[in-house]
Amino acid sequence: MADSLEALHATFGFSAFRGVQEDVVRRVLAGRSTLAVMPTGAGKSLTYQLPAMMRSGTGIVISPLIALMHDQLRSALANGIAAATLTSVDADRELTIDRFLAGELDLLYVAPERASQPHFRELLSRVPISLFAIDEAHCVSEWGHDFRPDYRLLRPLLDAFAQVPRLALTATADAHTRADILAQLGIPEEGLIVAGFDRPNIRYAIRPRKNGTRQIAQLMAEQPGPGIVYAPTRAKVEKLAEQLAAATGRPVRPYHAGLPPQTRAANQAAFVASEDMVMVATIAFGMGIDKPDVRFVAHAGIPRSIEAYYQETGRAGRDGDAAQAVMFWTARDFAHARQRLAEIEQSRREGEKARLDALALLVETGDCRRAVLLRHFGEHPPERCGNCDNCLDAPGVADATVVAQKLLSAVFRTGQSFGFGYLEKVLTGVADERIRQRGHDRLSVFGIVGGEEVRLLRPLARALQARGSLLPTEHNGLMLGGDARAILKGEATVSIVLPPKQERRSRRDRSGPYPADDPLFDALRNLRRTLAQEAGVPPYVIFHDSTLREMAALRPASLTALGEIGGIGARKLEAYGEAFLQVIRQY
Repeated sequence: MADSLEALHATFGFSAFRGVQEDVVRRVLAGRSTLAVMPTGAGKSLTYQLPAMMRSGTGIVISPLIALMHDQLRSALANGIAAATLTSVDADRELTIDRFLAGELDLLYVAPERASQPHFRELLSRVPISLFAIDEAHCVSEWGHDFRPDYRLLRPLLDAFAQVPRLALTATADAHTRADILAQLGIPEEGLIVAGFDRPNIRYAIRPRKNGTRQIAQLMAEQPGPGIVYAPTRAKVEKLAEQLAAATGRPVRPYHAGLPPQTRAANQAAFVASEDMVMVATIAFGMGIDKPDVRFVAHAGIPRSIEAYYQETGRAGRDGDAAQAVMFWTARDFAHARQRLAEIEQSRREGEKARLDALALLVETGDCRRAVLLRHFGEHPPERCGNCDNCLDAPGVADATVVAQKLLSAVFRTGQSFGFGYLEKVLTGVADERIRQRGHDRLSVFGIVGGEEVRLLRPLARALQARGSLLPTEHNGLMLGGDARAILKGEATVSIVLPPKQERRSRRDRSGPYPADDPLFDALRNLRRTLAQEAGVPPYVIFHDSTLREMAALRPASLTALGEIGGIGARKLEAYGEAFLQVIRQY
């Protein structure tokens, strides 16, 4: 491990490991197979890159997306690691195979579709293999949120090289999924290392969606750095991208599977290289992005599950700097999601319903968001995190059981076919022509809600739809579902979160990634941008913002002093050190 610390500093510019990195590296160097569950941004790639350089042979990295492999390849090459990809879009495949057979590579990245083929196994048998790294390992499990069948075919390859350590890596796996990964990849239970799921640098916020475009535009005004906005459909992606670009003047591009491949590739490349672009995308976008400086992730609707939410929000702040994750939702989002449950095969329906119920709990809680999120993954966090909307500005919570009984009774007595607007009129005693024609002004529920109860009706209807107590009808009415009858009988209670009268706005943290009024930091970022353009790589591949901030604060006067700053390894010091020293000397 003393040698690994030397290699860590020489290659990556770090003087110490972070979190459980050392535990994982120690096991791999000792030839022991491991499953590492580490949050996004915790440095998972280092745990296989470093051992692959130190062990004899080539490390094989199995990764699900070509774009992700190419991102990781750029970063590895910038640190002086001999690496290559072997994918269907690479023009230098023959050269890569020659370099691999000659023992010139520390790392070779491949997709599971290639790795599971017999001809690839035969290729590997011709040279020493140092390790197998299975990235995004939750894809191997049917219990995972992003199952990929080709991952199930990897076991014969791994068993053919039984003496080679296997390192499975994921940021998102609950206890059930972790057990399945261990079994599917043949990793012993004692090889499980869980770093925890907390991302303390991400501020979580969840808000009712009133005018989604305006709300996201406001978020963009508060966060000038790169961002991702997830929208539920392709049409919504394109419309929202156009609206946000017009409203903010920021560079905004769309991304979804329906766009031509060249357009998708160009938009993704522009986003990766940009320091302020916002990408509006379906969930087709994200896993293939290793961009560390995303400052916010916004959801313009609910994600599929808490696991998906954690994975998608985890694309913010991978560099460890402050970032935001904001979800904008409506009751209709849950209504549509519950309708889709009927389309799922019976064997999976109950599990998907449980995931949706867990997501509803996260959305409707008045408690700490982070605590709810971490408890879902089996952790025992403090009651308050101090960095989510509910901790920073505690909402009101009201016992709305009686009003819920009145609303549910009105749904039942009017025939379970009317929408909220109609029910609200009945309950508050507004006898318009439609209500009189149907005789609903003579019902016992007519006019039974008044005073302070009126303002509870709308958030209550939203909460009941989120938890499944109210379900949509075919014609956008409401009918009883879930625990509605238990609420009516007094066997279940309903508490609701009262939204603040004015939408909470988080102020831009000037102590975060962009120090206020620091001309040296700005000059260093400009130099980084120029060097990145010349090298044809994203700016973060040169240095992260945290490295530039440390330069601006310490103002090193020599290459030796510059090399002591975190994130500057020997290769980067040689390539860029003098250029950055020249800028520092000007200040």
